[in-house]
Amino acid sequence: MIALIQRVKRSSVKVDGKLISEIGQGLNILLGVFKDDSEKDIEKLVKKVVNLRIFADEEGKMNLSLKDIGAEVLVVSQFTLAGSVKKGRRPSFDSAMAPDDAEKFYEKFCDEMEKEVKVKKGIFGAMMEVEIVNDGPVTFIVDSKIL
Repeated sequence: MIALIQRVKRSSVKVDGKLISEIGQGLNILLGVFKDDSEKDIEKLVKKVVNLRIFADEEGKMNLSLKDIGAEVLVVSQFTLAGSVKKGRRPSFDSAMAPDDAEKFYEKFCDEMEKEVKVKKGIFGAMMEVEIVNDGPVTFIVDSKIL
């Protein structure tokens, strides 16, 4: 499971021009789920993301977590993070989890995050327009397989 996390001033998701979700200061999380992911990957990723100290303290140092500042999270499913461009010129999505199973993992990830911080979501599988106003920019790739 891979999460591309971006520290944002604000972020929103629209589907068919309609606003679905919106947050202020917090994290925009693009979540990719792989065939070999398990619930253990969800646990590791949630624990890491909610406790990652990537928000500035009063001295301007990255020293505070989502929980410390009471920030929100916007989680957007992003199956293309499971894509490989190793061979040829067209991405392969052979490593991506099947959509029905991936949606369950996405929902479970959001539910587990919700136990720690306020979570808003996109719509799984929808063609979404995601607007991100970076705070920084500060962006990290967090891979549950290397935690």
